[in-house]
Amino acid sequence: MGLFDFLFGKKAPGAAKAANRGSGANPVRVNVEKRFELSGRTGQGSMSKVYRAYDRELGRNICLKLLDKEKTKKFEERFKGLKKPSEGEICLNLRHDNIVRTFEYGLTTNGEPYLVLEWVDGNGLNYLVETKSSQLNGNRIDYMCQLCDAIQYMHDNKWLHRDLCTRNVMVTTDGVLKLIDFGLAIPYTPAFTVGGNRTGTADILAPEIIKRKPTDHRVDLFAAGVTAFEVFTGQQPWERTASSEENFRRRLNTPPRDPRDLKPGLGDDLADVLLKSIAREAADRYPTATAFRAALSKVKKQDY
Repeated sequence: MGLFDFLFGKKAPGAAKAANRGSGANPVRVNVEKRFELSGRTGQGSMSKVYRAYDRELGRNICLKLLDKEKTKKFEERFKGLKKPSEGEICLNLRHDNIVRTFEYGLTTNGEPYLVLEWVDGNGLNYLVETKSSQLNGNRIDYMCQLCDAIQYMHDNKWLHRDLCTRNVMVTTDGVLKLIDFGLAIPYTPAFTVGGNRTGTADILAPEIIKRKPTDHRVDLFAAGVTAFEVFTGQQPWERTASSEENFRRRLNTPPRDPRDLKPGLGDDLADVLLKSIAREAADRYPTATAFRAALSKVKKQDY
């Protein structure tokens, strides 16, 4: 099903049959306790809780995401009249090796939106960075190239993620990167990219978002640049303070820290790539995720 099918209400052939085999929009409200055996919470966001679970109906381990119905409704109201697809509709439309697979979405008997996702055997990229995991050693460029592939796929299919950060990336034990959490994702169309929406993780908001200007795909590229900076240096480009507004002012008015000062031994060519990816002006960044990937691939030292 394509973007405009979602936006204008067309239904994919066989959608009802798909729901019955655990793939698609489920028209029947689900009793979580009866269908799923929860084995522990694996994460929590501002609008959702995520659990590892066994799906008795599908007979497999899955990841169950339960959305807060009031917070989700409040977020969706920001796009009132624009026919914004739900997170479930967006996720079901994404098919890429570096994007977590969504099998089903719908409502619980309590009225909560839910998603049934593939279970990813691995850790969050944020965990790997914070613990200085040896899994990162020699793999940093490869992981960022995989992330660029996922981003380019989304942009090619007219979606913006809008919340790219280390917290929203998983890395499997086999080294496969998986982009997750599409709660803030929007269609990449003029109606959805007008200025004003500052929703998102504060650390990765592009300057044009902070200034409430119209946006495009380069907000995701800026966020990917911040993510890359953190992966290679272990720190954010701008030193944090307790004040979000002060952090925003710094991002708008001061240059980022030099990654070479934070990570001795980091090459000049990689430093140039990282700094270009988080340029204040969108026109000074890489034009596409593919271009960002190409620049990373050309870095002389590949085993960071």
